[in-house]
Amino acid sequence: MRARWPRCRRSTDAQSDIAPAPRRHTCLTTLATPLTGGWRRTVDSSLVRLVVARCQVDYAGRLTAHLPMATRVLMLKSDGSVLVHSDGGSYKPLNWMSPPCTVREGTTDDGHVEWTVTAKAAKGQTPDTLRILVEEILHDSEHDLGIDPGLQKDGVEKHLQELLAEHPATLSAGLTLVRREFPTAIGPVDLMCRDEAGLSVAVEIKRRGEIDGVEQLTRYLELLNRDPLLTGKGAVRGIFAAQEIKPQARVLAEDRGIACAVVDYDALRGLDNAEDRLF
Repeated sequence: MRARWPRCRRSTDAQSDIAPAPRRHTCLTTLATPLTGGWRRTVDSSLVRLVVARCQVDYAGRLTAHLPMATRVLMLKSDGSVLVHSDGGSYKPLNWMSPPCTVREGTTDDGHVEWTVTAKAAKGQTPDTLRILVEEILHDSEHDLGIDPGLQKDGVEKHLQELLAEHPATLSAGLTLVRREFPTAIGPVDLMCRDEAGLSVAVEIKRRGEIDGVEQLTRYLELLNRDPLLTGKGAVRGIFAAQEIKPQARVLAEDRGIACAVVDYDALRGLDNAEDRLF
């Protein structure tokens, strides 16, 4: 039997107390103010919602993008992000909206379900939007994933990250650490830093720098540069750091405006000499 999408009931009385059709669970928290054609909701609960649906997706922001009607996976994560996946393209989503964002779920004039996902924008700026028009629901489920322990790196790569977090200026003069394992909708960035001009700098660290690592950092930068809180003074730039960087990876990084930094592990260990510590 085809799954049914829960639709919002409409009313001509803006002051009436309207609620969406009841669900066994909800991963969207309804705010107190009803909007025309639906309710505004935020993705802020402990549940993750997975929907397989035939849908059309339109993104409007710093650029516009259109995904024609096709079967895709829609993911609403508990961290407040919304992602659109297809069966191809490896693990990279076709489109997404970074947290925090709000979701308005309603119906079009012809009865189709429509999500309008709106990102939080800086004061005076127009927010990015993601409009998802749903033709048919094939699957709709919710899951409590619990607390994730995070990616556990081992050996040299883990120690490199620790050392570079303590000494970020070895990558670029004047660089200071903001946070290790900076979260994004597609995984954590190893280091988020700030340069002398106050610009945000994302650092991806590998023991051996190859093309896959450059592609990973490219995806992070594409996502981070949608966040107005990080781009207030300019675009987020990237540094690809490794003990050894393959020539093909360096060419690709430089073509994408990503700086490369070859890290001397032994020299860094010398900066972190345990004999010089008081504790």
